[in-house]
Amino acid sequence: MNYQQFERISREMGQRYGKIKKGEEEKYAAMLFPMESNLLKTWRKHPDSNSRRLDEAILLALHTVKSRTDSETADFKKYETDDNKRLKHALLSAFDPIENKEIKDDLEEMGINLLDKDSTYEFFKVPVMCILRIRDSVKHWEKEMGNN
Repeated sequence: MNYQQFERISREMGQRYGKIKKGEEEKYAAMLFPMESNLLKTWRKHPDSNSRRLDEAILLALHTVKSRTDSETADFKKYETDDNKRLKHALLSAFDPIENKEIKDDLEEMGINLLDKDSTYEFFKVPVMCILRIRDSVKHWEKEMGNN
């Protein structure tokens, strides 16, 4: 996988799941808040992680979701660093049942089967939309203030 293919995931997932429109973020606060909170906690522990590493982490998280929903494995490991892996984990631990055992237990208790394609799509829809919104925000603030 070359870098263009790696980066293309953002557009692909936006087409598949949709995006949060500017000004409608409040509807998604229940998902945005834990993601942003996890990212902030991670950044406080590792302030070297700038917005460039966050953008890479977002792309890694989107590839991870795609591999969970499409049951296909892409080789994106060569783009992982310690910094962006930490940030990717911060994002995924807010919603992903593989990264967060409590979520997995809750889904099993509620009878949600993530082996079913439709259930999996519905489960990941809002988190993906939130990740894409965070990426748009990162891109905006990079233009305004640079990589930090």
